[in-house]
Amino acid sequence: MVEEAAPRATGRIRAAQPPRPSATTGRRLGDVPPTEAARIRTGIEELDHVLGGGLVRGSLVLVGGEPGIGKSTLVLQLSGHLAAAGRPTIYVSAEESPAQVRLRADRLAVDCDAVELLGETALDVILDTLEARRPELAVIDSIQTVWVDTVDGAPGNVSQVRECASRLQRWAKSSGCALFLVGHVTKGGGIAGPRMLEHVVDTVLYFEGEHTLDHRILRATKNRFGSVDEVGVFRMTGSGLDEVANPSALFLDAGELHPPGSATTALMEGTRPLLVEVQGLAAKAGYGTPQRVANGLDPRRLALLLAVLERRAGVAFSSLDVFLNVVGGLRLQETASDLAIAAALVSSVYDRPLRPHSVLIGELGLGGEVRPVGKLERRLAEAAQLGLTTAFVSARSSPPRGAMLEVVPVRSASDLLERAFV
Repeated sequence: MVEEAAPRATGRIRAAQPPRPSATTGRRLGDVPPTEAARIRTGIEELDHVLGGGLVRGSLVLVGGEPGIGKSTLVLQLSGHLAAAGRPTIYVSAEESPAQVRLRADRLAVDCDAVELLGETALDVILDTLEARRPELAVIDSIQTVWVDTVDGAPGNVSQVRECASRLQRWAKSSGCALFLVGHVTKGGGIAGPRMLEHVVDTVLYFEGEHTLDHRILRATKNRFGSVDEVGVFRMTGSGLDEVANPSALFLDAGELHPPGSATTALMEGTRPLLVEVQGLAAKAGYGTPQRVANGLDPRRLALLLAVLERRAGVAFSSLDVFLNVVGGLRLQETASDLAIAAALVSSVYDRPLRPHSVLIGELGLGGEVRPVGKLERRLAEAAQLGLTTAFVSARSSPPRGAMLEVVPVRSASDLLERAFV
C-alpha cells in the first residue's frame, strides 16, 4: 500500500486532464486510413535495429539500466548524431550539472554547438521550453528527478513520476517530437517508480551487462512500433559506446581449441540469430551436498536438465559438483539451448570434447526426447557464416533447405551421446 497525497491548489495550475469532450459518434475501424509510421534514422545502427528501423515521430521511449551501465552515454551520443544531421535536439539534464554533461560530450566527441542543453528539473519550465523550440528529439535525463508543483511529494515518488510522465506523453503525441526518458532501476532490476511508467510509454529499452565486461546489450521489452525482444550489442570504450557489427563472433571463442565441457548453441534474440558458447564443468564433490552453480541460466532449468540426463541417458551427477557458465555474460532464456547445455555437461563428465566446429540446437523434454525449435534455417545460416561445419538438431525438425553445413539429426539424449563426441 502506497499513500498518495491529493493534488494541492497553487498559483500556477495547469490542467492535469484535458477538458471533457462532448459526445460524438465513433466510426468503423475500416474507415480509418492506413498510415505508415515515419522513421527517423538515428545514425546508430544497433539502436535503429532495436527500435524497429528508427525513431517514430511522437513516440515516447524509456531507457532503463543499472547506474553506470551507459544510459546517459547512449542518449547523449544519439543527441549528437541527430543534431549533427540538422535535426533540432534538446538534452534536458535534470540530474547532472551542465559542466558534467559538457565533460562527457567532450569525451564522446559530440558536437557541443549542435546540441541545445537545458539544466532544469521543473516540468513546467521544461514543457514551456520544448513548446517554444519544437525540437525533433528531446531527452529527459532522468524522469525520477523531474517534478511538478501541482503534486505534493519529493521528485521520484509515485505521484510525481506518474504526473510528469503523463504530461510528457501528451506533449509528445501532440507535437510529434520523439521523446527519450532515462529511468533508474530498483534493486530488483525493474525501473523505479510506478508500473504505469512502462505502460504509458511506447517503447521500453533495458541496458544489460556486467560492469566487469566491456560489452553492453540493449534489449527492447516493449515496442509498439516494432518487434519485442530485439537486442543491440555495444562495446563500452573510453570514447563511448561502439556498435558491434557481428555480435555472434563476440560471444564465441575465436581460437581453434575445443576443450571438453564447451558447446555452442544458436539463440534467437528477436529477429536476430546469435551464437553463444556454453561451458560446463562437473567435478567430484568435496563435501556434503553437491553444488549446482549456474551463471547465465535459471538454476531450476539446470536442475531439470541434470535430472533428465541422469534418468534418461544414464549419466550420474548425484555425487558431482556442477558449474555452468554462459560466455559473455548473456542469459539463456530460450529452451533451444538445452541440447548444448546437456552436451557441455556430459562432455565434462567423460572428459571428451565435442566434434569441432559444431553447433547444437534443440529442446530437451522430460522423456529425454529432443524437440524441434523455430526459425532453424536462420540459426543454421548464422552458424555457417561463422565457419561452423556441423549442426546437431532434433530429428523431428523439418529438413532445412539450403543448409551450408552438415545437419545431424538427434532423437534423444542417449542418441546425442553416441553422435556428438569425437
